[in-house]
Amino acid sequence: MTENMTEKIYLSDSYVKEFDAKVVASQGNTVVLSRTAFFPGGGGQPFDTGTLETNGVEYKVVETRKEGEEVLHVLEQADQLGIGSGVHGKLDWSKRYIHMRLHTAIHIIDGVVEKENRGSITGGQIYDDRARVDFDIPGLDKTAVLDILGRAQKVVDSGVRVYPKVLTKEEALATDNLSRTEPGRELMSKLNEIRTIVIEGFDAQMDGGTHVSNTKEVGKITLFKYENKGSHNKRIEIKLE
Repeated sequence: MTENMTEKIYLSDSYVKEFDAKVVASQGNTVVLSRTAFFPGGGGQPFDTGTLETNGVEYKVVETRKEGEEVLHVLEQADQLGIGSGVHGKLDWSKRYIHMRLHTAIHIIDGVVEKENRGSITGGQIYDDRARVDFDIPGLDKTAVLDILGRAQKVVDSGVRVYPKVLTKEEALATDNLSRTEPGRELMSKLNEIRTIVIEGFDAQMDGGTHVSNTKEVGKITLFKYENKGSHNKRIEIKLE
């Protein structure tokens, strides 16, 4: 499909649940829209699902993914949905919102680890009911994990603002630890503008996903699972109440 530079609503407003758009490209069961609130997945956050409706006919969006800079919407079936069709998009909001809460929780946990300078988070994955976080921290036992989660909970309960902020490359490179992985740092060096997620007064990270607007929305972080993967490497799973 050719790139049509879809307006990516989710980058500026994570709370848009419904939107109107036009089909600008179509191939089989896959369409590109003029604008979209569907997040295509990335950075450990799953893609959005939902529906597109036109002329009283509803089409299920079963997958959203990126191809280059374009967002592709894969439909269960796309009969009679062609280029120029006006559609009303609707997200599976309950799923998107738990992804937002979990994503912000991971950023807060990462911020706690970064401030303690004891090691790093090496990976993470968000699911529909929980999230996984991998650590590279020497001597990190379950008690220390619970201490990190307790510190993160204090940030959650403080109720500070969370918001996206776009920086120039120069601004980003002059800011410490906006990206905490080597692939992220390489990507940052190639971009002219870098989108960050700011947790006011606490942390900022390069990020392309969706988040809540206040830390209190995260809720209570609970340790669901703890795994010892070696002397340095530990894996936990968290849930939110």
